[in-house]
Amino acid sequence: MLRSLRHRNFQLFFSGQLISLIGTWMQNIAQAWLVYRLTGSSLQLGLVGFAGQIPVFLFAPLGGMVADRWNRHRVVIGTQTASMILAFILAALTLLHIVRVWEIVLLASLLGAVNGFDIPARQSFLIDMVGREDLMNAIALNSSMFNGARVIGPAVAGLLVAWIGEGWCFFANAVSYIAVIIGLLLMTLGPMRQFAMETSPLEHITEGFRYVERTKPILAIMLLIGLVSLVAVPYTVLMPIFADRILHGGARGLGILMGATGIGALLGALTLATRHGVHGLGRWVGFSALSFGVSLILFSFSKWFLVSMILLVPVGYSLMLQMSSCNTLIQAMVPDELRGRIMAVYTMMFMGMAPMGALFAGTIADRIGAPWTVAIGGLGAVVGSIIFLRKISKLRFEARQLIVQQGLGGGEPLEEMSARGIS
Repeated sequence: MLRSLRHRNFQLFFSGQLISLIGTWMQNIAQAWLVYRLTGSSLQLGLVGFAGQIPVFLFAPLGGMVADRWNRHRVVIGTQTASMILAFILAALTLLHIVRVWEIVLLASLLGAVNGFDIPARQSFLIDMVGREDLMNAIALNSSMFNGARVIGPAVAGLLVAWIGEGWCFFANAVSYIAVIIGLLLMTLGPMRQFAMETSPLEHITEGFRYVERTKPILAIMLLIGLVSLVAVPYTVLMPIFADRILHGGARGLGILMGATGIGALLGALTLATRHGVHGLGRWVGFSALSFGVSLILFSFSKWFLVSMILLVPVGYSLMLQMSSCNTLIQAMVPDELRGRIMAVYTMMFMGMAPMGALFAGTIADRIGAPWTVAIGGLGAVVGSIIFLRKISKLRFEARQLIVQQGLGGGEPLEEMSARGIS
């Protein structure tokens, strides 16, 4: 389960990111609660969610191009530094009691633009730290780290917001970036992969989209990610309403609920980390999306805090298992020279579609209420998963060929993989 941690560079990355991501989750929860406290509006929550993530959708193609053409290590150092500066600005405004909603929207937008470059670079940087043989385990452990922080961060944020206010959560997040920047600077890396750059930047970006379009297994996975992110994942922007108005838990309750989601997500990532190959991941993707939708529907109609908290564990488990399995399959199928751009498309589908869904969810929740909005999103995930599962058999052969071409078939000969399939 921990085999990719034998690489010193990944050890530095893992430890620094764990500290930083705890701070990031603290800021996410504190920011949502700050907006809710200032406005009391689900529409405003949706607007801030939209502003924070739509730049990811817009800038990810450019970020993917940068990750494939320049030194990924330096790109990640730059993006982490920029994120730290933005967190310090938000902390200062909040601690001085002069923060306004438009300032939160602006800073969230700037952070989203930074993430548009950061996420494709970080995802494609994994192979530079651990090599091809441990890439899938590194992806799973990276997801485990993300969700371990998701357990701790919201719980700490809920307590700190209730005790000393949102500003100190933002300050703690800013300080936490120092750990990951130090870890990145301490890395000893060999020569970075250099790929030909005869084409223009625009042609370079377009090449990534064309690859996804003509590669049916990757296209099917991307479409499912996009659908789930658009209709179901935005349940998170409505969590302050569930915590306060429906379940009467306040800021502390919000932290507990998000922590329960994080526990489930951590278990999902650890489940994937125990795997040694890609056999069966296609079905994992489909059934985890189905489980996510069903769990979300059940959660939407719960009126009891304990029941809601329990239901959020399978919500987090299923969502993370789906997204991490998708990430693993995609990275197993793409060539190195396209990795940054394909991960940019993955970022657009996973994080870029969510802001549109967040704005839509906030608008609809103002009209029909948060529970029905979340239930409709869960139903959309169920429908998408059923369609995906019905198409798996037609995608197996091409997916097997792509995986073997990239040398990530877990050591299995092509004949054996052809007999067994990836799903």
